[in-house]
Amino acid sequence: MNKVLIVDPSKCVGCRLCQTVCSMVKSGEAGIYKSRIKNIRFPDDYFFAPLVCPQCEIPYCAQVCPTIALTKNPETGVVELKKEKCVGCKMCLVACPFGAIYMDGSVPMKCDLCEGDPMCVKFCRSEALTYGEPEDIGEGKRVGVAEKMKEASAAPVEV
Repeated sequence: MNKVLIVDPSKCVGCRLCQTVCSMVKSGEAGIYKSRIKNIRFPDDYFFAPLVCPQCEIPYCAQVCPTIALTKNPETGVVELKKEKCVGCKMCLVACPFGAIYMDGSVPMKCDLCEGDPMCVKFCRSEALTYGEPEDIGEGKRVGVAEKMKEASAAPVEV
C-alpha cells in the first residue's frame, strides 16, 4: 500500500511552519505562497486545517491534463507533475475537488510527498501532519468516536 499524508485538523495550531518548510524545500524561499501545502484558517473559531494534495486514487487533475504533465506513478501512488510538459492551461486547478493545486506564475504546484520523506511532517510539532498508511486515517477517527462514546456513557443521567 502507498503511504499518504494524514492531516488531523484537530491538532493543528496554525503556526504555518509546514508551509514555510515546504516552500524552502521546494523553491528555496521562505514564503507561504511558494508552499505546496496551505493552512486554511478560521481564527474566530480557532480552527486551522492544513490542505494538501491527497494523491487521489482517481486523480481528476491528471485525467483532464491535455499534455499529460500530471501522471500517477503506479509504484508510489504519487500524482507527479512534469513541469516541462505543462502549458499552464489551469485545467488541473478546475478539476481538483479539493483545491489542492496552486499556481506559481503559469506553472501549477502540488505536493509530491517529497519523494517519500515529507518535510512538513518532520517539522509539525503538534503532529497535525503524519505520514503513514491510508488505513491509519480511519484509525484516528475511530479512536475519537470511541472516546466521545466513553464520555457520553460516563455522564450522569438526569431523570
